[in-house]
Amino acid sequence: MTRKSAWLSSMLFTSLLAAEVCSAQASAPLQITMGNPSGAVANPTFTTNYLLSKPQFVTSHHNANGIPNWVSWHLGTADLGSADRCDCFAADTALPASFYRVPGTAYQGSGFDRGHMTPSADRTSTAANNRQTFLMTNILPQAPDNNQGPWAQMENYLRSLVSSGKELYIIAGGDESNGTINGGRVRVPGFTFKVIMVLDAGDNDLARVNANTRLIAVSMPNRQGIRSNPWRMYRTSVDQVEIYTGMNFFSSVPAAVQNVIEARVDNL
Repeated sequence: MTRKSAWLSSMLFTSLLAAEVCSAQASAPLQITMGNPSGAVANPTFTTNYLLSKPQFVTSHHNANGIPNWVSWHLGTADLGSADRCDCFAADTALPASFYRVPGTAYQGSGFDRGHMTPSADRTSTAANNRQTFLMTNILPQAPDNNQGPWAQMENYLRSLVSSGKELYIIAGGDESNGTINGGRVRVPGFTFKVIMVLDAGDNDLARVNANTRLIAVSMPNRQGIRSNPWRMYRTSVDQVEIYTGMNFFSSVPAAVQNVIEARVDNL
């Protein structure tokens, strides 16, 4: 099996069919200012690429896999506060009634963590914002050594960037397949990925992206045995993650700029 996920083929095909629908939609919310990586559509007909928008994050949901294809969010100082972690995992009732709504208890006994894409600690401005991150549309099965090891290290690092005056656009998800849990209703990714755009805090974000803009990309094996590994050892280019996943990250950025910044591997 190649790293480029076979299950995304049909998803991307339906995305092309949906292009006209996408173009008619309202302007993108803040969380996907930099683009919709798979051309997801807020139409329940698109069961493998359903666009679900919330103030806290935007996701493309794959009903048959029971997990997000990707989750996208903006992170700035206004998102960070003192709200407690709610630990209130729950099914997302905002999904269409025809979809399988993964229950909060679905991963019990599986050996996998309920791995946040948009981290709980990225949404601590209010209790309500924190609670939204525990909806299962923001969760996928992560090996504990991945979730609690380099993945968590990277989450902490990204928040430190925000504390130092940056704002971030982040997209995370899983690719490939390593079996299923919950009676076959939830797919376990073989790898988890994250791509990040780093900007100085400011306005007119899309207009400020240029050939010097910093991007960070990682692809981490979703398995045990990596807890002590530093997150930086998994850095790669955004171009490479696009090859793995079949997605188009930061697609709202002019192509000439994308070609430069997405080819680089971060070294800071």
